Amino acid sequence: MVAEPSTGDLTHFRSSTRRAFAPAQAPPPTSTQALAPVGWDRSRKVPGSLKQAIDHAYDEWQAEPVGFVSYGCGSIGLHAVDQLRTVFVALHAVTMPDVVGVDLLDGGPPPPAADRCERAADVLLGQLRWWGLALRDGRAARPYVS
Repeated sequence: MVAEPSTGDLTHFRSSTRRAFAPAQAPPPTSTQALAPVGWDRSRKVPGSLKQAIDHAYDEWQAEPVGFVSYGCGSIGLHAVDQLRTVFVALHAVTMPDVVGVDLLDGGPPPPAADRCERAADVLLGQLRWWGLALRDGRAARPYVS
């Protein structure tokens, strides 16, 4: 599940959190196996709206794999990703080592950069799938308690 806070697509969260954000007619949540927040680098910090969305869904992050897709000018959002890793570790989530980063100064990715992004996305999705399945099976065998 990839959700950017500005989209308002929070229907994948558990019912108590979903009710706070989603309209009453929202469909029931599906089983999310992995999460990839889209973060951007604003003054080398995590934007408040993204941090607020993460904090509000505190319990939903526990024992979930989290990958990062980021964008920024020059840094491709890695400053924000470094801060988010600390946040997600405190929430008992498993963060992926690889990041899909987009440089907004490229003016549209040239072929080598587009290939790099595509390869990075394939690697990240593979990691999220592996950890998502492993953690799902682990939670089924023994519920996670923090």
